[in-house]
Parts: sequence; C-alpha cells; structure tokens
Amino acid sequence: MADVHAERRDRLRGRCSAAGLDAALVTRPANLRWLTGSAEPRALLLTRDAALVDAAVPTPVAEPDGGLSPVPVPPGADPAVVLAAHRTGGALGVEEHDLTVTRHRAVVAAAGAGQVRDLGLAVEQLRTVKDEGEIGFLRIAGEIADQALGELLESIMVGRTERHLAMELERRMIDHGADGSAFPVRVGAGDHSGRPDHVPGDRRVEDGEFLTVALGACYRGYRAAVTRTFVIGLSPADWQAELHRQVFAAQRAAREALAVGSGCDAADLAARKVLDAAGIEPQRAREHGAGEGVGGGVGLEIGEEPHLGPQELGKLDNRVPVTVGVGVCIPGRGGVRIEDTLVVRPSVDGGPELLTITTKELLAL
Repeated sequence: MADVHAERRDRLRGRCSAAGLDAALVTRPANLRWLTGSAEPRALLLTRDAALVDAAVPTPVAEPDGGLSPVPVPPGADPAVVLAAHRTGGALGVEEHDLTVTRHRAVVAAAGAGQVRDLGLAVEQLRTVKDEGEIGFLRIAGEIADQALGELLESIMVGRTERHLAMELERRMIDHGADGSAFPVRVGAGDHSGRPDHVPGDRRVEDGEFLTVALGACYRGYRAAVTRTFVIGLSPADWQAELHRQVFAAQRAAREALAVGSGCDAADLAARKVLDAAGIEPQRAREHGAGEGVGGGVGLEIGEEPHLGPQELGKLDNRVPVTVGVGVCIPGRGGVRIEDTLVVRPSVDGGPELLTITTKELLAL
C-alpha cells in the first residue's frame, strides 16, 4: 500500500507544479488519510522531494521506503505551523477551506519568506476517481449496512422508538466489522418518514404507517449509504403503495442515468422527469451535506465531489462512487425515501455497479 500512497502524493506534486506551487501543506483529515494511508497524521508538508508528517501521534507513520518523514511536534504546538516552518522557500499551497483565520495567520508567519497561496480542492479532486482497492472497501461497507438492515427487518418493530432502532442499527454494523457509522443513523416513523434530515426521537412505531431507515457503514475509513422505506402492518394502504411506486420509479431512473461521460445533473433531471409526470414534488433537502439534488460522491467522506444536482457542471468519470437518493414527503402523513450507493462504470462493464442490495420493494413488516 505504500506504493499506492506514494503515487497519490506524486499526483499531487504534479498538480502543485502545474499551479506554480513548490510545496503543499495538507491539513484536512480525509485528505491526509488518502495521501498517507493512516488516520494519525494531523498535517503533511509535501515538497518536490520530501513528504513530512507530524510525529506527535501514538504510533508515528513511517513507510519502509522512507516516503514519509516524521517531524517532532512539541506538546501543545500546532503541527501545521511546525511543518510550515520546514519549507525551504518558493510558493506554498495551503488548504484554506480547512484552516481557521487564526491558524492561517500562524502558518503564514511560520512559513517566512515566500508566497502562501490557496491549494483549493486539489486533493479532493484527485480523490474523486477511486482505485479498485478503495472500491473494494466501499463494497464491504455496503455489505455491512445491508446485513445490519436485513437483520433489523426480521425483528419486531411496533412499539419501539426511532432512537432505539437507530442505536440498534449502529451496534449491528459495528458487530459486523464496521469502524462505526458513516453518518448518524436516521429512523423516521409515521409523519417523520421520508425526511432526509430527520433526527430520531422518542416517537414509537405504530401499525399502518411508513418507516424510513437511513444508515451507512464506515469500513477502513470508506463510507457507503443506504435508505429504505417500509410499511408497518399486514399491507400498505393504496396511497402508500402508489407513493412508493412513484419514488421507486424516480430513483431507478436516476440510477440508470449514471453513465461515464454523462452530466452531473443527469440523474437529478431523470428523477425530476418521473416525479413531474406524476405531479409530485420531490424532497429538496440537503443530503449528507452534499447540497440539493439526488446525491453526491462518497469515499472517505459522505458528500464528496461530484454533486448530483440541478445545474451542476461537469461529467461523470469511470470508477466514481456516488449516492442516489429520491424522496417525497407529504406533510402530516409521512413519505418515502430510497437511496443507494453505486459506482459509475462504462456500459461495456455492465453500467453502474450497485453496492447496496437490500430490496427496494415496499415490504410490510
């Protein structure tokens, strides 16, 4: 794996060189993990011929080939400031979107002579297309979430609170090997169902109502998400079955719109077309911080680039994992939300690869 991370750092060096930067100071945790393979470093200084990380961690990162060089950080000192002082001149790129104003000023002062410029989202952009190793971790994360959800469906739901069900799902994912939950598990019953941003509370599950469950597992830092809606009782009411049918059709259209070279707005447009034809207004809330739309990229974070929303620019590449979720909520009655994690693949490879396979049928629990 050392070779993988060294290659990633070389790609960032190439980005820096093209932008006229002599070095890069990386501080965002997900970017550090992607570049070093460890969650321990708190800062990385990447120059043309060296990669320095802070050594004030329980087990300092060190690669056999000497690719990463630990730098001692005094107790209480800011690793980013300490590493900035090790630069040897030239233009330094920093992740301004991750630094507070105070930290940015300290880094500039420590860097001394030379120009400090914004590195922007250079690392996040490099992270967008995943290698097969990363996709393998995401595949396992999806399997863990599916396992936890499948086991929950076999238990008794009526009378249990949203909060209790959410805690049980998180525990089951950890039992199956997850690092933890990819994001706070969301369970919504009755008029809470279908909402993408509902926080589980003390509402109890009752017969005859919708139940929406949104969960995701984190495995070796990589995160997958899945959302399903069920009905509690012997069979759904006609309005519940029809609403679920429309949301399922819209989400399927969005999934099928994922293709190498397609626009980042294509999935959202496909879902809107189905719901507009049915006279239904989709839920336009922010999903996992990814902004309005049907989803966005996943990997070391939920809500990475690209975003799949209206008026989004850019096109999808091969091996880009994304979430695709569609929801409709009727005030006072509840609603339906269905979401999957997929990997964009070319048609010759079978098209989008589905990583979350729990049935999307309207099960009566």
